[in-house]
Parts: sequence; structure tokens; C-alpha cells
Amino acid sequence: MLLVIGAVHSLSFAPYPLPSWALPYVQVACLAYLARHTLQAASARSVAANAWLFGFGQFAVGLYWLTISMHQFGGMPLPMAIAALLLFAAAIALYGMLACMVAWRLLRGRVHPDPLTVVVAAAVWASCWTLGEWLRGTLFTGFPWLNVGYAHVEGVLAPWAAVAGVYGVAWLASFASAAVALLVLGRNSGKDVQAATALAVSLLTGLVGIALSHVVWSRPHGEPVLIRLVQGNIPQSEKFDPAHIERGIADYMMLARLEPKQQGQEPAITVLPETVVPLLQNRVHTQVWSRWLEIARERNTTLLMGLPLHEQVDGKNRYTNSAVAFDANTRPEDILQARLPLRYDKVHLVPFGEFIPTGFRWFVDMMAIPLGDFDRGDSGQPPMEIAGQRVASNICYEDVFGEEIIQSVRGDVAAGGASILVNVSNLAWFGDSWSLHQHLQISRMRSLETSRPMLRATNTGMTAAIDPNGVVRAVLQPHVKGVLDVEVQGRAGLTPYVRWANMPILLWCLAWLAILMLPSRKRASNSEA
Repeated sequence: MLLVIGAVHSLSFAPYPLPSWALPYVQVACLAYLARHTLQAASARSVAANAWLFGFGQFAVGLYWLTISMHQFGGMPLPMAIAALLLFAAAIALYGMLACMVAWRLLRGRVHPDPLTVVVAAAVWASCWTLGEWLRGTLFTGFPWLNVGYAHVEGVLAPWAAVAGVYGVAWLASFASAAVALLVLGRNSGKDVQAATALAVSLLTGLVGIALSHVVWSRPHGEPVLIRLVQGNIPQSEKFDPAHIERGIADYMMLARLEPKQQGQEPAITVLPETVVPLLQNRVHTQVWSRWLEIARERNTTLLMGLPLHEQVDGKNRYTNSAVAFDANTRPEDILQARLPLRYDKVHLVPFGEFIPTGFRWFVDMMAIPLGDFDRGDSGQPPMEIAGQRVASNICYEDVFGEEIIQSVRGDVAAGGASILVNVSNLAWFGDSWSLHQHLQISRMRSLETSRPMLRATNTGMTAAIDPNGVVRAVLQPHVKGVLDVEVQGRAGLTPYVRWANMPILLWCLAWLAILMLPSRKRASNSEA
């Protein structure tokens, strides 16, 4: 049963197929089921089995789209792609298993239906689960996809993101799950009134969340900017095919060159997706770059696009997955030689897709992944100053790491921080799958955390404009060609999460664990004396 509940839990991370309003409730209810089975378990083996099955179901179903990239586009045999997905799901399910086992060890024999104990038990459970989420998002380059906080981009817990980030929202969601579980256990013991205390505290955090939704964490910066987001919908099967590359680039040129809807409303910035030119820049003919510069001149716009770069640094070849910006004043030779002052090199590379972990060359060799071994960009790269705004780019799944995205915002705009966030992605690797909707949900969380607009330019979807409150203001349907011209107001000002990052929520979690651990040590020392 835990396997099925975990699979249902995976549906709560994006509004497809479930409606948006249902996501927080499904997430809390499913995790509450696991919490109940953990807290009433009779043995550590039972806890481990239940938690692992829950996590395995969640990740095997929620990340099914990984098989699309490995098999359909990577050329891996389907049975092996499925096996790789299941092994990955089995591995990352261990984090949740560890969290449940620690919670069970700390709370065993201590869950009594009195108000204070119930609140402490819910807090300890939430702390263990949140620390497990943080470990999963940090160790071995991190994989925080399907963090329970992402189910709460809408709802009463969403405003907490500006204060404590996605891990803070995850703690509140986990606390609510434990509160529901404890209420059920309390009703079974005839102590439902006392057991409802934790649920009352959880409802209180929701009311505080409603109050926080009225707090304005940022202020307008500069004048609104008209920005065009381009979605070319180039099939992944054609994107890197030499026979189709030229046509794909021509499609993007056509979209970037389109007349604005209203005469005189030319976009100041035109954003194109990751690897919109799927070749190293110095392997592209000069005439191609001249045509891009003509578009910049005709539309009087700055082009911001993702492309792989090759350059010589200290006599060594350096390859980066980059986002660059240039206008009509740029020379083709500047692009060919990667002499671009407005540039961002991807820092957080994707294992297997953009760098090869030690010992896994054999695995990568089984797949036909182009451009698969990049160098990391330097940390602390400044935003791009364009059209009176400071635009911070991130590439593909980099926006999953909120603690890294806030680095571009810190210092506020006057001190070099970003006023607008831009994500350029190519999710064609994952077909028409949940991945597109899950990624949009993740980008919305970054806007909530930073109080910054987030713009997404993708190859196949979801291309969207998100406001500083995490609301999707405009979006293109996936798997269609089109452009989205949106007026964007840059923002200045720092949220508490941008200032303090994850440290407060981590200390908060450790403090709750210490509440139970320290008294037990004191009793042990007294008994020895």
C-alpha cells in the first residue's frame, strides 16, 4: 500500500493531471499516511520498509520521464533505461527512509496524546523529513526535484517561501502531515482533543501564511521592460541532427524577427532557449552570426540565447554551456572568439548529461548525448546589465537549487544583485511529460523566494512569465511554435530567505532534534552516576 501512496504523492508536484488547488491537500494526505505508519511502527525494519516503498513509488512514477531521455533520445535499450530509472529511484528513496528511521528512533515510546508532546512529535517528524530533503538536494551534486515544498507553490504555505525558502515550506508541510497522522492516532486512543493540538498549530501557520501574503518584500526597479520569450518547438530528434540544424536555427530566427503585436512596441530583450544554436559558436559560419545581428538591428533588441561556447584559456580548451547576450553593436568575430561581456556560464552541471561522474564513463558511452562534457562556470558571476535592468540567467535545471539562485540577487540591485531572473531550457529531452509542468512549478518557487520575476524561454515548454508572487502571468502552450511578448517590471529589495538562505531552517530542524536528544543523554549520565 505504501508503494501506491508514494506513487499518488508524485502527482502533487505539478498541476497536471491534478488541478492546482488539490496539490497541497494530496501532498499532505499522502505524507500523513507515511507518518502514521512510521510513528506506530513496532520495529525499525518495518519503518525502513514502509518509508523506502513510499519513496520508491514517488520517484519511480514522478521521474518516469527520465526514461524518455535515456531511451528515445539517448539510444539506451528500453529495458536498461527502465532499470536505470528504478535503480535511481531506489537510491534516492533512501533519504526518506533515513529520515523516517531517525524520527522513529527519537519518538519511540514518547508519542503521548498530551498537547505539548504532540506538538513536539510533529515538529521532530517535520525536522527529520526536511533534513532528509536537504541532504538529497545537497549530497553528490544534489537532486532536490520533487521536494514536498513544491506542492505548495499555491495555498496558505506559499508565502512562507520568502521567509524560509522551499525547505521552510517543506517543514511546514511535513508538520501538517504529522499533525494529521497524530490526530488519527489520537482518535484511535480516545484522546482526539489533545491530539488535535498539532493540527491547530499547523492551521495557525496557515493563517500566518495568509498574513505574509500581504507583505511586499520588494519594490519596483527602473522602468518596465518589454521582453520577448521565444519557443521554437524543435523536436529533440532533429535538434542535433546535422541535416536539420540549419532549419532549426532558421525557425528561431523567424520567430525572433516577428513584428510586435503593436507598432512601436519592440521588445528590448529577446530571450531564446538553451542551445538555440546547437553547435559550438566557433563552428558556426560567420554569416549565421551576421544574420542574428541583423535581427538585433531590425528589432532594436538585445538577443539573449543559450549556446555552447569554446575558448582557449591559458592555452587549454574550455567548453561551457552558456547564456550570452549581444546587440547590433556586437561584431561576428566577438561571438566566434567568445569575447562577450554579457555572458553566463552554467555552474551546476547535470551529471551524465553535462559532466561524467568518476567511474561512469561506461554508462554515458551507452547513450548518444551531444555536448556531454562541459567545464563549470565560475561562482559569483554578475548579472547582465540590459535595458536598465540586471538580468541573471540560469540554465536548465539550475533553478532547482534555490540556495544558488539567491546568490545572483544578494546585495540588491544597487550592489550588483539581479532585478529579473531568466531561465533558458531545452526540455525536449523529456518529450510531452510531467517534467515540463514540474519545472514550471519549481521556477514559481524561485520567484516566491526572491520576490523577483522569473522568465522562462524553453524549446518545447513551458515558456512563461512569472511575477514576483509566483503567479504565472502568461504562458505558451507546450509543443507549439510561438513568442510571448510580456512587459516585465524589475524588482529590488531582499527577502529574508535571500539574506539568510537555508541556515535558519537547518538550525531550526536541528534544535528540535536536540530537544529530544539532550534530555535522553542527561538521563543516561544520571543513571551511570
